[in-house]
Amino acid sequence: MNGLRSNLDEVAAICARVAKAGAGPAEVVICPPATLLVAAAAISAGTGVGLGGQDCHVEPSGAFTGDLSAEMLKDAGAAYVILGHSERRAGHGESSALVSAKASAAHRAGLTAIICVGETREEREAGEALRVVGEQLAGSIPEDFPLEAFVIAYEPVWAIGTGLTPTPADVAEMHRFIRERVGSARPGGAATLRLLYGGSVKPANAAELMAVENVDGALVGGASLVAEDFLAIAGVYR
Repeated sequence: MNGLRSNLDEVAAICARVAKAGAGPAEVVICPPATLLVAAAAISAGTGVGLGGQDCHVEPSGAFTGDLSAEMLKDAGAAYVILGHSERRAGHGESSALVSAKASAAHRAGLTAIICVGETREEREAGEALRVVGEQLAGSIPEDFPLEAFVIAYEPVWAIGTGLTPTPADVAEMHRFIRERVGSARPGGAATLRLLYGGSVKPANAAELMAVENVDGALVGGASLVAEDFLAIAGVYR
């Protein structure tokens, strides 16, 4: 919940840099608050920067005051939508079943779902991280969902906004587990699944994290609020 019209200068700076220098093999996507999607779409048009929403409702329309449908996000210029972020799961009580329904709604509207999974500090210290994430994967991805319809973002809850990050070995273990678990349900396709790491990603640690096996990109939080920081992270791929 960050961003006013005055902050569109940061969006413009990111788009201008990507349009001029490119982003190498990286795909750059910004997920602003819904109030800024239309304006951001106008700024990003033709620059190579994509847009996404931060959540969506399961229904395309109806008596759901205050909610936004996937179709509304698509109409505003989004190509992606973040679903199941730990802050939604914890603060709004969202279950994996609801995340799955929202992912189906995103696919219905032509959006790619960025499905978030991750364990709390207590769960990791109890040795339950793999079990928790495995259950979230099983419950959050609709059955027979095509691989091109979603991206998985691993975000250890205890690392979000805290400045703490898991070790590269911990990230490697979890990302390998996720790829294998998703692949077991979709034989032959796991290699094309995009896996993002999220949780206190910043310019100082981006290169190390992105070099970890099975890490295909980053879900950037606080560092995305400053164009230069976000661009420095994206620059790891150039």
